[in-house]
Amino acid sequence: MKFSSFILSMLCLTFASGLTGQTVAVSVAASDDAPIISRHIYGHFAEHLGRCIYDGFYVGEGSSIPNQDGVRLDVVEALKELSIPNLRWPGGCFADTYHWQDGIGPKADRPSMLNIWWGNVREDNSFGTHEFLNMCELLGTEPYLSANVGSGTPQEVADWVKYTTHPADSGPLPELRAKNGRTEPWNVKFWGLGNEAWGCGGNMRPEYYADIYRRYATFMTNWNNGDGLFRIASGASSNDYNWTEVLMKNIPASMIEAIALHHYAVIDWSAKGSAKDFTEAQYFTTMQRALEMEELITKHVAIMDRYDPKKQVDLLVDEWGGWYDVEPGTNGAFLYQQNTMRDALLAGTTLNTFNRHADRVKMANIAQAVNVLQAVILTEGEKMILTPTYHVFRMFKVHHDAKLIPVSFNSPEYSLEDQKLPAVSISASKNAEGMVHFSLTNIDSRKAHQVEIDVAALGLSKVSGEVLTGSKLQDHNTFDEPNKVQPQAFKGTTLKGGKMTLTLPPFSVVVLEAN
Repeated sequence: MKFSSFILSMLCLTFASGLTGQTVAVSVAASDDAPIISRHIYGHFAEHLGRCIYDGFYVGEGSSIPNQDGVRLDVVEALKELSIPNLRWPGGCFADTYHWQDGIGPKADRPSMLNIWWGNVREDNSFGTHEFLNMCELLGTEPYLSANVGSGTPQEVADWVKYTTHPADSGPLPELRAKNGRTEPWNVKFWGLGNEAWGCGGNMRPEYYADIYRRYATFMTNWNNGDGLFRIASGASSNDYNWTEVLMKNIPASMIEAIALHHYAVIDWSAKGSAKDFTEAQYFTTMQRALEMEELITKHVAIMDRYDPKKQVDLLVDEWGGWYDVEPGTNGAFLYQQNTMRDALLAGTTLNTFNRHADRVKMANIAQAVNVLQAVILTEGEKMILTPTYHVFRMFKVHHDAKLIPVSFNSPEYSLEDQKLPAVSISASKNAEGMVHFSLTNIDSRKAHQVEIDVAALGLSKVSGEVLTGSKLQDHNTFDEPNKVQPQAFKGTTLKGGKMTLTLPPFSVVVLEAN
């Protein structure tokens, strides 16, 4: 059955069987005071983990796979289509055992190391600072470097800043950079000071980490941050609100630009479940965990507002996504998992949440870009596929740097046995060209939901759209069937009398464009 006919027949069956939910009435409040949705909310993450870097981004100069300086070009082109705004590297847990000096100079002279976090595999450091930062230029994205605070030193981080960002001939480290093939500095603005300092980054107490952070932040630049660095503190895990409280209380606003937050939608850390062979109950729990992001951001922001009412310090969710058991037959430490419609809905609801909190959430990084966890791209030798999550990021890029349009509505409920979740999430924005975009998700696995948006104040006259859905929640793309799940034109929207009306199919993501 073709995709378009499937949707039509599914909706007809839904209406005929009475499985259409209540109408969702949406009001909009376009305001000049509304925040801009930072494009950096749509950031990505690349760690030296499994096949993310090697076989994912980097295949080496001698590979038969088309590449530039070892970076595979099909991955580059796919990520450029997403207009990815930033890329976080080299970790993750790996960052706090990584010493950047080992990854510069002639590759034959670079020392190897043991990646203790992800399978005890040997890391030959063939992909280092030059390779990553040059790749970012190729991608047209901003680098986000995670500095080693756990096992490194302030001097090491300060030297990395000088090596990457200081002008040519301004000191011994820029001279070393030139000797290694790069005369002019790179543009490296974003710097993370440690990763998960409460865990793999050192098992620190927040009070101890706050002091450590202040030390590193002091020595990596001058007294007034003349280098213009954007310094990011290692933030809380999910609902550890005390961590945020201690950092906000003990780190002066003049020494910090952002604080991070990590949250994964995990069913059970001891039994994560299959990425593609899951029950509706497991799907429901995943969505429940994903929707916790709203409460987490609200409560962490409330703490930040008490110490920083002018919102000078940003909140960055620099690790988020779904985490399941690895695919059968793959290395358990490589975190390779498939990506289904479940993940598309997880991404859509989460990105809508970030958009709605654009006044404080200024960056986020899905974990991870290629071949690891909720990847947007999977590779196998010369083959590459785009996942359902990739398609959501491509559909949602219309929100990059657009002005938020606040929306309000009461969501219908998605019920399973005695549990209930809000079924519908929505965010909206208006870009510099005057185009208005609405992104909507319906996580309800069985019911379609009619949505009526009052757009009279926006002066809209025409609308078009895209939809991403499937025949079942477990649908995913494979190397044999790479286009099973992909967006299609959505023509089920009417615009009349200042009202925009549409029906969201079950488990679907819809993006509308209007002017």
